[in-house]
Amino acid sequence: MLDTETAYRLVVGCVVPRPVAWITSVDAEGRVNAAPFSSYNYVATSPPMLAINIATRPEGRGTKDTANNILRSREFVVNVATEDTMELMHQCGQEFPPDVSEIEALGIALLPSRHVAAPRIAISPVQMECRLDQAITLGRGINTLYIGEIVAFHMSDAVYDGKRVDGAAMRPIARLGGPFYAGLGEIFHRPMLQRPPGGEGAT
Repeated sequence: MLDTETAYRLVVGCVVPRPVAWITSVDAEGRVNAAPFSSYNYVATSPPMLAINIATRPEGRGTKDTANNILRSREFVVNVATEDTMELMHQCGQEFPPDVSEIEALGIALLPSRHVAAPRIAISPVQMECRLDQAITLGRGINTLYIGEIVAFHMSDAVYDGKRVDGAAMRPIARLGGPFYAGLGEIFHRPMLQRPPGGEGAT
């Protein structure tokens, strides 16, 4: 059986590219936390749901602030990280003390959410308000999968025309293994061979 460190290096190097969930959450004192997580994807469409894997801190240093906040409030916001926001998002990945808000330390502008207490990051072109549906402990207990139902989408007119999201205009950032990120690069078009719900991507 692979040790945790080797398994981590292999899986994050092989499973690429990965979208980045730039999560905002609120602690019991009302401080806003912002942190990026790249073990993230959508897992259901009716209702729309997404999942984020959040591991405990190394060396037995406990649960991360985002996980604590989600479990306490059962609410969070996923803000899409883009090429334009990459540097600020990356800075949120450093370990701040629990009593320090990344939002305040880095001067990140916020917008109020409509259905959850956690605010949205103003410079993100896509923000998804979520309520926790379930938290599932995985494997040896280091990782927990947080599954949230999206209760509201907020999208900039620059990336959404009222029917479809323009992924190229969004310029999302992706995580690779090690200290590397990537943009979309070349985009390939192929006709849809099956009709998905709503016909998204059919043309």
